Parts: sequence; structure tokens; C-alpha cells
Amino acid sequence: MATNKETTPPWKTTVIVSTSLQKHDINRMLSAQQHRLRFSDSVESGAFIFPLSGTAFLLVDPQDLPERFEESGLMERIKKFVQVHRNSFLLLYAPFIGKRELEILSAIQCRFLGSNLKILPVRNNAEIVKGMLTIAKATSKPHAVTIHDRMSLAQAHIVESSPVWEMLRDIL
Repeated sequence: MATNKETTPPWKTTVIVSTSLQKHDINRMLSAQQHRLRFSDSVESGAFIFPLSGTAFLLVDPQDLPERFEESGLMERIKKFVQVHRNSFLLLYAPFIGKRELEILSAIQCRFLGSNLKILPVRNNAEIVKGMLTIAKATSKPHAVTIHDRMSLAQAHIVESSPVWEMLRDIL
């Protein structure tokens, strides 16, 4: 049974991916959703960049870091990433949250407090893809405008139906 409701085509975008992630399962998942992947040596190792939305994601797996992660150069990599990308996200891959993962998360949060870095702890590849696509879609041009318009309508509706505003109208 067909419905008259108009269906919107699935959202597709181009993603610039670090060549260091060329064989990662995330690429297969993005390709399956028909996103265009472009691999580049010139982006930070472990990076996914969504040019249309101006967002960049850096994937960090604590298991790939040496026991003393301070010596891994991770903080310098993140600092460079934050300097290059104004809308930057760190995807901290932690399938389980153990003591080491919490120490790394805490150190990164303390070091980059006040910067434009947002940290997303993720447990699996599906969460990584879903998180990146949700943020990239919400910040891409046509969708960001739609979200802004909907938020403005919701705000106007809340203000109109607020008992406080009704009381103020009665007073004036």
C-alpha cells in the first residue's frame, strides 16, 4: 500500500579519510551508506573530515598507545588537529571503560579544557559512524538551517503558551 507522504532521499556526503584508516571497517560502513570516501595522506593520521559541514573527527584507540601514553605524542597530535580544524571532535574508542581509558580521557579533558575540542567516547564502529554522521548532518548547510528554523518555531511556541507570558500580558 503506497502512501502519499513524500520521502526524502538518504543523506549522502563526501568524507576525506586519512590513508592510515584505509582498511578500517568504518570505511566499509560509510560506503555501504553510499557516502563518497576520498583518501588523503595530507590529513592527520586517524582523521575523518566532512568538508560540507566543516567538522573533523580524530579516532584514537587507547590500545594503540604505549603504556605511558604521555610519551606517545598523542597530545601534540590532538593539539595540531584542534589548531587545523575549528569544529573538531575526538572519538575515543573504548569498548569498555577501564582505569586506563578513564586516565587518558581525564588527561585529554584537562589538557584541552576551554578549546574547541569535543570528546566522544565510543564503544564500537557502529557508534563511531552514527556519531560522526549525526553531527556532520546536523551541521551541514541545508540541515543546519532547517534545524535552526525548527528550534525558532519551538521557542516561539513555548513563549506563546507560557503561563508567565500570559500573566505579563494581563498585567500590561
